[in-house]
Amino acid sequence: QVLLVESGGGSVQAGGSLRLSCVSTEYALSNYCLGWFRQTSGKEREGVASVGRNAITMYLDSTKGRFTISRDIGKNTLYLQMTNLKPEDTAVYYCAARDCSSWVGPNLRPQAFSAWGQGTQVTVSS
Repeated sequence: QVLLVESGGGSVQAGGSLRLSCVSTEYALSNYCLGWFRQTSGKEREGVASVGRNAITMYLDSTKGRFTISRDIGKNTLYLQMTNLKPEDTAVYYCAARDCSSWVGPNLRPQAFSAWGQGTQVTVSS
């Protein structure tokens, strides 16, 4: 079981930026396919950005051009750089990892991921 810890959430005004980080102290994240997800109260968890072990990325349409997912293999850390934030981006953000031995590409389906962090709150005010 991969243990993941997110950080970097906070409160910003619309148009602002945040960078979320996700680190694993026990496992090499480069061996996994990774993703960022978000969830608000009463709604299903949705995929925001994903990166496959092949380094191909995938984004939720509403975040394309604003969010960037990246990995720092040396620091064993996954990032989500968020710019031009909007109030509708307000949510708890989670990083997740999945074994991708059968499919090495990105995936935005939460059901495909088996390891999750505890989440970090992002609040964007208008």
